[in-house]
Amino acid sequence: MSETVNVLIVGIGGQGVLRASQVLADVLVGCTFDVKQSEVHGMSQRGGSVVSEVRYGNAVHSPLAPHNEIDFLIALDRDEGLRAAPRLRPGKGARIDAADDLVARLPDPRGRNMAVLGRLSNRLDIPVEAWHNAVRHCMPPKSVKANITALDMGRTFDESAPPNG
Repeated sequence: MSETVNVLIVGIGGQGVLRASQVLADVLVGCTFDVKQSEVHGMSQRGGSVVSEVRYGNAVHSPLAPHNEIDFLIALDRDEGLRAAPRLRPGKGARIDAADDLVARLPDPRGRNMAVLGRLSNRLDIPVEAWHNAVRHCMPPKSVKANITALDMGRTFDESAPPNG
């Protein structure tokens, strides 16, 4: 891989944006990529905007991606996803949402962040076991099983969802 890949995760406080970026960064570091991570979480405890960037490749020099170079926009909240959409790479960037019908299927809606990472994992050439290991490493032991279930549900969701799901 010669190019840096840019992932932007957005949502509101309490949706697990920072934990999702931690799991993603852990997956990528485990796959020996150079990884840089940045986050902004001003009033996140009061439902405010939370933004995290994860950049990876062979050599990443900055934690922040240029404005129109986001390859994957992970939106845990619809409005935050709309607000961040102009940062997508024109013609190439992909937006991955926490689709309502996916969240409704989850045994616990707090797993939305892992479910959306599961959707992202379908687009990256990284073995599922690496994702499971990152969840085991980054999550409290009592929530590992539920988070792996949510991640796996996100992985299978794209296969069962309509094209815009």
